[in-house]
Amino acid sequence: MARQMSLNAFLAGTGHHEASWRHADSPAERLDDVDFHKGIAKKAEAAKLDAIFLADVPVGPETPHRGGFGHEPLTLLAAIAGVTDKLGLIATASTTFNEPYNLARYFASLDHISHGRAGWNIVTTFSQAAAQNFGLSEVPADDERYGRAQEFVDVVTKLWDSWEDGAVVVDRASGHYFEPGKVHTVDHVGRHFKVRGPLGASRSPQGRPVYVQAGSSNEGRAFAARNAEAIFTAHQTLSDAQAFYADIKDRAATFGRRPEHVLILPGISAFIGDTEKEARDLYEEYNALTVPEYGISQLEHMVGVSLRHLDLDEAVPPETFGAAGNVLDNTRSRKQVIANIVERERPTLRQLLHRLAGARGHNVVHGTPVQIADLLQQWFQEGAADGFNVMPPAYPQLLDAFIDKVVPILQERGLFRTEYAGSTLRDHYGLPRPESLYADGGLAAVSGT
Repeated sequence: MARQMSLNAFLAGTGHHEASWRHADSPAERLDDVDFHKGIAKKAEAAKLDAIFLADVPVGPETPHRGGFGHEPLTLLAAIAGVTDKLGLIATASTTFNEPYNLARYFASLDHISHGRAGWNIVTTFSQAAAQNFGLSEVPADDERYGRAQEFVDVVTKLWDSWEDGAVVVDRASGHYFEPGKVHTVDHVGRHFKVRGPLGASRSPQGRPVYVQAGSSNEGRAFAARNAEAIFTAHQTLSDAQAFYADIKDRAATFGRRPEHVLILPGISAFIGDTEKEARDLYEEYNALTVPEYGISQLEHMVGVSLRHLDLDEAVPPETFGAAGNVLDNTRSRKQVIANIVERERPTLRQLLHRLAGARGHNVVHGTPVQIADLLQQWFQEGAADGFNVMPPAYPQLLDAFIDKVVPILQERGLFRTEYAGSTLRDHYGLPRPESLYADGGLAAVSGT
């Protein structure tokens, strides 16, 4: 069968546009209602999407201007698992503000509950407010966070593998529930963690939940190439996306990995109309609802530079961002994306705020269903993407528009499935089910367990 793209629905309250909650059609009053989220998930599954994706930063609101603070992702996805059968379930969880044993247990449980549909979006969480919620005066430096993250992933992998396939025997005659030789302590002692194991949950249907990663900085790319099976990234242009795609695939190969087992999934946030004018009017309608003060605060957080000295209708000087770097050499990936927008488009501050209001630096487009499908096809076929994280500016209406009007075009072109070929997230992504590290002696021979 010809290669087909992957499509995730990125759930985000009333939508990815920062003012979506203010729109007259928004379901803002229903964000605490689990049935609202279940309904979206059922639509995504009916459209044969690969997965739903939930971001998470463990902080509370700092401004009344942004709606959409939601449920803890794993709890919500466990509820959604009960009303879906095939849809993948990807939750974000931080390596900085969790412990490996607990996190391994949570995700193994979700994989069992969903019969093999769990994915872990691995983040290190660059948030000062989050650090202060976990007893830290400030967020750790990049190298410290990524050093902890790598050891964290290594420990979680050992814990997920600590039960080999076939370990559970339920031998009533012998009195053995499991085969002792197939369950292993991990006996990990490292710089950040000391974990004995084994995990208190048997090997899950996928062997391991899918490893997802969402960082595009220098450290993030190196970490992703080594560990991730799907990478969520932000790019504004085809050429930048192609450069990132090629770089990650090359880096993965240096770790002895098969590049086709590392999926690159850029974010796409589409205002869809039956005509170009209708789509642009919709884009402008939502932008008119933005609160500049909130937008400026968000922009300053992303770029680490004050912009309050600028008038809203004053052009943003490109030198504001200093040496922001390029797509293959940057320390703060979102700053690089925004700097490139300013260099390329020379917007006023107001225009830049509107440009970012839709999806915080991800690719925001407006057009007809055919135009959106053409864009996705070009990126997919020209070495920029293996699929996309679909980020509707407004839920549920613009997810409905994407599902009802864009997905059928992709299906007619043979670019997207019409039926699921398997039942697990690994099946949807075309990823192999990994063997336990302890199988056939493996780590057990080294650790003596």
